[in-house]
Amino acid sequence: MKAGEYEVPEGLYYTREHEWAKVLPDGTVLMGITDYAQKKLHEIVNIELPEVGAEVSQMEAFASVDSVKATSEIYAPVSGTVVEVNEELLDRPELLNQDPYGEGWIAKIKPRSREGLEEELRALMTAEQYANYIRGLEG
Repeated sequence: MKAGEYEVPEGLYYTREHEWAKVLPDGTVLMGITDYAQKKLHEIVNIELPEVGAEVSQMEAFASVDSVKATSEIYAPVSGTVVEVNEELLDRPELLNQDPYGEGWIAKIKPRSREGLEEELRALMTAEQYANYIRGLEG
């Protein structure tokens, strides 16, 4: 799906702070920043990844990116334990710009519980809701 010049893939969940989340078959949640976020940040030059093993709460800042324009916080789309981070980004932060929904993923989070995850996902936006949200921001 497109929202203006921005890609908004179906089947993901989105935050108002422009993170995406995808529930993987093993129940972990893969997350990153959206196409809208990376375009607004412009050229990303550095990322501070969360620690593996860190406990995070939904919408808590747990990482940050530096671009030529600014430093921006990255928020956890769900609560749980960080089980993996994309260390490739430390050497190639430009992957966040080039492929935000693929090679530019940031972290995998193991939710605290299935029930808790389902409740938190209801607080996030669908692709259609997020596309409408960013259309409103561009208004």
